[in-house]
Amino acid sequence: MDSLILAARGLTFRYPGAATNAVEGVDFDLKAGELVAVLGPNGSGKTTLLRLLLGVLTPDRGTVTIQDREASQWDRRSLARLVGVVVQREEPAFPLRAGQAVALGRYPHLSPFASPGPADRRAVDSALARADVAGLVDRWVATLSGGEWQRVRIARALAQEPRALALDEATANLDLRHEMETFELLAELTTREGLGVLLVTHHVNLAARYADRIVVLDRGRVVSSGRPSEALTQQVMERVFQWPVTMTQWAGAPQMVPLKNVERGNR
Repeated sequence: MDSLILAARGLTFRYPGAATNAVEGVDFDLKAGELVAVLGPNGSGKTTLLRLLLGVLTPDRGTVTIQDREASQWDRRSLARLVGVVVQREEPAFPLRAGQAVALGRYPHLSPFASPGPADRRAVDSALARADVAGLVDRWVATLSGGEWQRVRIARALAQEPRALALDEATANLDLRHEMETFELLAELTTREGLGVLLVTHHVNLAARYADRIVVLDRGRVVSSGRPSEALTQQVMERVFQWPVTMTQWAGAPQMVPLKNVERGNR
C-alpha cells in the first residue's frame, strides 16, 4: 500500500504579528496503509502543521498536495469524502444526540436535500460499533463525558468512510481502556483497511508502539523523522522536551522514561 495521500514540501507559515515562524521548512508524506505520528512539546507547531496539510491554512512558502492535487484546489465537501478529521477541541453548535452527531459524517456523501439511505445507516452503525459508542446513540451530547464525546467524534470521522484520518490529540480525556482501544483501532485501520492515519499526539510511548513512522517537531522544524527506533533517541527527546530521560525497549519499541532532575547524574 504505497499510494501517496498527502505530500508537503518546504512548508513555512507564520501567524500575523508573530515574531517567528510556527512551521518552517517542513517536508511530510502520508501514504495509504501507514500510521504516522507527529510528536513534540506544546507550541512546537503540530496543530499548525495539521491545518496546513488539510488546506485550512495557506503556507507562506512551500506546497501541499492531496492525492496529486494542490490542497487549495479541493472543495471542503470533496475533501471530507477523502479525509476524516478529529480536531483537538470542539463544542456542538446546537443540541444533538450522539447518534445524530455520528450521522453528520455521512453528509459529504449526500446530495442536497437527500435523506440518508441504507448504505448511510450501515456506515453509521459500523462507525458506532468500532468506536464503542453504540450504547450512547440516544444520549444528548451535552450529557456525555469528555472521553465519550471524543469517541463519538472519532465515530463521526469513521462514518465518512474516508481513505485517511487526521486526528489531533484523539485520545485526550480517554481512560486507559479506550485510549488503548483507539490506538488499536487506528493500527487496524491501516493494516487491514489500508487507511492512511496522521496522528498528532503527546503520547510518545504509545506512538512508538503503534506508529509506522514518527515525525518529531521542535519550534516548527522537523528535528527527527523515521521509524520509531530511528526517530526516538535519548538525545532527541532530551533536546526537544528539555528534560532528562532514559530510553528503554518494550516489545521492540523504544520507550521514554522521564527522570527526576536529581537522577541526571545517576544514569
